[in-house]
Amino acid sequence: MAFTPSRLLALALPCTLALVGCATQPMGPTVLVMPAPAKPFEVFQQDQAMCMQYAQSMVGGQAQAANERAVGSAAVGAVLGAALGAAVGNHQGAGIGAAGGAIVGTSAAGPSTSYSQGAIQYQYNNAYMQCMYARGNQVPRYMR
Repeated sequence: MAFTPSRLLALALPCTLALVGCATQPMGPTVLVMPAPAKPFEVFQQDQAMCMQYAQSMVGGQAQAANERAVGSAAVGAVLGAALGAAVGNHQGAGIGAAGGAIVGTSAAGPSTSYSQGAIQYQYNNAYMQCMYARGNQVPRYMR
């Protein structure tokens, strides 16, 4: 079974796109916040739930946007690779170029997706801490 350009592209793109989209919405805060002195734990838990919901609303949709940018980079790499392969070689060169371009596009998009994940978590943590501080809880860097 010979690998035609269309078969190479059909194999390379789904694998490449599956590797790229990896940014996710934060599952919760990664910072420590303590209850205010004499605040009942049940009230603190209510504050936490409300502030986690607030923080989630502040970063909503950012993970999907980061993944879409990464997938776009991989797709652009595949198209450019195919164009370069066709210009240099023949139809087989186009398939090889597309596969190579998809791989290069993925390797370029991967670190940016990882950076985006960290930035989303940072924004989530900031929103969470602001909310918890406003509700009278103790945020380590911002003691009352």
